[in-house]
Amino acid sequence: MNDARLFCKTLGTGPELVLLHGWGMNADVWDGVVPTLAKSHRVTVVDLPGHGRSGDTGGDYSLSAQAQKVAEILPPNCILVGWSLGGLLALQLALDFPQQIKALVLVASSPRFVCGDDWPDAMQAEVLLGFAGELQTDFKKAINRFLAIQALGSEHAREELRLLRERVFAHGEPDRKALTSGLEILMTADFRDRLVEIPCPVLLLCGERDTLFPAQAVRRTQALLPDATLSVVQGAGHAPFLSHPEDFVRALQAFLDNDK
Repeated sequence: MNDARLFCKTLGTGPELVLLHGWGMNADVWDGVVPTLAKSHRVTVVDLPGHGRSGDTGGDYSLSAQAQKVAEILPPNCILVGWSLGGLLALQLALDFPQQIKALVLVASSPRFVCGDDWPDAMQAEVLLGFAGELQTDFKKAINRFLAIQALGSEHAREELRLLRERVFAHGEPDRKALTSGLEILMTADFRDRLVEIPCPVLLLCGERDTLFPAQAVRRTQALLPDATLSVVQGAGHAPFLSHPEDFVRALQAFLDNDK
């Protein structure tokens, strides 16, 4: 624990690599890939505000407030990896603190998660609104339903869902305000017009069968970024590092090797 009250842990030596988890999860979600990545990098995993071991960090769960807290524990010149909602936070960090970030990896993460007239390949806002309502009436059911959607499509969906459910409550329940704010971020955040401002190389790493961030949305996102590489994990859904850890590490490592 540190002054920012964010829990983080570090393994390995080498170039700095920081991993940010998604909605409702905690740093344990990366356990299957950290040991391999730590053979060539100094890997830091973080429990985001209101999640896992980070607890209540002040009650402001806006993207800008979370970015400020995470920036305080970021090592200099790091490669920042964000999964799903963590990818939106990674984008905020890259825009607010570009001097700290050498490269950006967005794992199954869209600059806009809900669909619109000019962004058709995304979730319906009503789905997220439904989860927000359910959080107030049946907390654990809402989380488990959201996890099931994340595993949907993967050729190893059952194992992926088992791992997600195993790790989501490993360190107690996430703060409900943090979860509600996270859903609001997923419903309202839109970085498309600001992607051109991202100054560093970006890897878009996604699952072939992802239903939350489908292939067409990935290609649309790549077209908006000035320096973006696309890598698709075949057979994977929304959490390729869980369902296909070896393929995920191989794709990430190829980008990291090119960025040296």
